[in-house]
Amino acid sequence: MASLSHPLKTQFLSTPKPKHQTNKFPTKVRMSFQESGPSVAVVGVTGAVGQEFLSVLSDRDFPYRSIKLLASKRSAGKSISFQDRIFTVQELTADSFNDVDIALFSAGGSISKEFGPIAVEKGAIVVDNSSAFRMVDGVPLVIPEVNPEAMNGIKVGMKKGALIANPNCSTIICLMAATPLHRRAKVTRMVVSTYQAASGAGAAAMHELELQTREVLEGKPPTCNIFKQQYAFNLFSHNAPVLENGYNEEEMKMVKETRKIWNDMNVKVTATCIRVPVMRAHAESVNLQFEKPLDEDTAREILKNAPGVVVIDDRTSNHFPTPLEVSNKDYVAVGRIRQDMSQEGNHGLDIFVCGDQVRKGAALNAIQIAELLL
Repeated sequence: MASLSHPLKTQFLSTPKPKHQTNKFPTKVRMSFQESGPSVAVVGVTGAVGQEFLSVLSDRDFPYRSIKLLASKRSAGKSISFQDRIFTVQELTADSFNDVDIALFSAGGSISKEFGPIAVEKGAIVVDNSSAFRMVDGVPLVIPEVNPEAMNGIKVGMKKGALIANPNCSTIICLMAATPLHRRAKVTRMVVSTYQAASGAGAAAMHELELQTREVLEGKPPTCNIFKQQYAFNLFSHNAPVLENGYNEEEMKMVKETRKIWNDMNVKVTATCIRVPVMRAHAESVNLQFEKPLDEDTAREILKNAPGVVVIDDRTSNHFPTPLEVSNKDYVAVGRIRQDMSQEGNHGLDIFVCGDQVRKGAALNAIQIAELLL
């Protein structure tokens, strides 16, 4: 097993921590070995989000006493470079969670359903990035900046396993911006259109987009293994299955997850999710209808002070959030903040939101949840 534990402590000399800085965003420092820290397992470590787990753990100086890198039998034996060392990935089995405190899962819903309960039974706290447990009663669905209270009472050291679900990436990015406004004026209806990057479908989809782009530019037929149609220089309705009501699964995730996270079954949400040929950051157009009036200047100030949010809203130079600007960034960017002229009395706003799907939309959110467990 790719595992680091205290007998190897001499091989993990941390750089000194920087002096504390007051900042909305984390300072990037190295991962911290601590004998008093939790033991961590990363499930699905060879995938796009699994790799980002390692990056975020390191960037945020997450304390640990040991770490296990786990993946499928097919990936077992692969070498991964991490913290200036090479590790060999081991196959995920039921025995992988012995003495594990925190298990970070991003290996798909079927793997989570099979091994998540096993990890919990062995006393691990599972933070799951799949959709397997999001809507299960009693399983907290958490965005730390939005509803950290949902996981109250769940801590490392309580000698009891637990499951915590990471929301869908589009839901996270949307609610990072919408929630501060919701707290002020109460959202009664939200209409979302998403423009979702290849990263949402995994590393293979990112590779295929790059491959297709080359092929199309060279006049060759595009390779269509992941999406079954040309992705480069094209866009199409999200590839999730379409349900009887005409919505696809991705759209219904946003509807249901928003209601659970906000603890409001009456809020009206509708979404249209589109896949666009962008590598790794999602964009979303969000229309909000409020119970109380909220003018755009007040909304802009609220968003400027919201944790994890940056306002990019320069009308003079026509500069607003773009996927490129937020790629590999921890924050969600918000712009195009304007009054909805179709609604009277300042009861509506339009905003445009961009966020890195792999980072805040997945790995960073999960690590922030893990930090709340300490």
